[in-house]
Amino acid sequence: MEKHIVASSRFWLAGMFAISMMLPASTGHADENNDMLQGFDIAPVKLNLAGKNRALVGLGSYLVNTTGCNDCHTHPNWAKDGNPYLGQKEKINTDQYLAGGRTFGMDTIVYPPVPIVSANLTPDETTGKPAGLTLDQFLNVMRTGHDPDDPSRLLKVMPLVLVVVSATLTRPLPLTREVASTDTD
Repeated sequence: MEKHIVASSRFWLAGMFAISMMLPASTGHADENNDMLQGFDIAPVKLNLAGKNRALVGLGSYLVNTTGCNDCHTHPNWAKDGNPYLGQKEKINTDQYLAGGRTFGMDTIVYPPVPIVSANLTPDETTGKPAGLTLDQFLNVMRTGHDPDDPSRLLKVMPLVLVVVSATLTRPLPLTREVASTDTD
């Protein structure tokens, strides 16, 4: 009888360990799917899904609109009569959404000094890619902070939270068949 109890305990412990190892992974997958769906809900502009991975577009929208990308790369942030800090109902400036242009002062480390201005991240008209960058180029900017136009120059205003974003961008996405499908409209 004692052998059965010990053996049963071992199997039970092994089973619990296996289940506990699967739980964080499934929770992470659910979180990413929820983030992707929320990305569609909070997008202030119509998202172009034609020929694109729906999950990546939704997750990208979530990251852009919840981590501060929109704050610096949309200038001014608020549409006319849409500034919540003035007691108005919040309305994002969709006409300038991610078009850049916010000035942060001068970069005096280089000579001659140059203005520090947020970049235009809107999709390139020819390629449809944000700022015309490939995914590898974009991830390189996010990970290193190097200016894609002048790799010797460091982008000085990028906030530390983007390190977290770039870590998120490197995780494999749990894409179910339904989520991974691409829309053609």
